[in-house]
Amino acid sequence: MAKKKVETVFLVCEETGDYNYAVRRKSGGERLSVKKYSPRLRRHTTHVEKKK
Repeated sequence: MAKKKVETVFLVCEETGDYNYAVRRKSGGERLSVKKYSPRLRRHTTHVEKKK
């Protein structure tokens, strides 16, 4: 049985464009969109998935 590949994706702040988080997840599926803490703005903002 073949295993699914795990890829590293980055969570990018929509407001500042900073790469704040790196997440390992299985390939496929829809893009992540999560509210996470942005250190530059010092508040929670929406972060979206981006491959490097």
